[in-house]
Amino acid sequence: MLRVGERAPEFTARTTQGRTLSLAELLGRYVVIYFFPKAFTPGCIKETTRFRDAYPDLKRLGAEVVGVSVDDHETQCEFATAQNVGFPMIGDGEREVSRLYGVARPFLRLDKRVTYVIDREGIIRGVFQHEFQVSRHLDDVLHLLEKLVKEEGKPGPGYLTGAAQ
Repeated sequence: MLRVGERAPEFTARTTQGRTLSLAELLGRYVVIYFFPKAFTPGCIKETTRFRDAYPDLKRLGAEVVGVSVDDHETQCEFATAQNVGFPMIGDGEREVSRLYGVARPFLRLDKRVTYVIDREGIIRGVFQHEFQVSRHLDDVLHLLEKLVKEEGKPGPGYLTGAAQ
């Protein structure tokens, strides 16, 4: 796995929103990339719906969210639709992004449950791994983002005030 202080690896992948996404285009705001083992499993549904429900709060803190698993693109699209997800998700069936981020399990076709928080310049500021305490990922992310925003004194790009979205 990658560590706090390291530069996040560049990736380019097709999302469930029908476009190609790269880390480079997300920089300038915080990026939360969460890797989960398998679509449509109870823990992954819980984790994804928690990120979905908190997405407006994460956007207000200046962050974009990306969900990744080693499911194929079609399965990930079905999962994103079933969970009514508004942020990009990546079906990483070839495990390219998962390998770059050090979360691909060596003998299973599943990712480790790991969440990275990347700052505006592409440096990893948080790494959270809670295989069974799926709720902790979002809690840890929100806590870290609030701390980073407070340190900077402003949320920056992506910040939305009030009900404007």
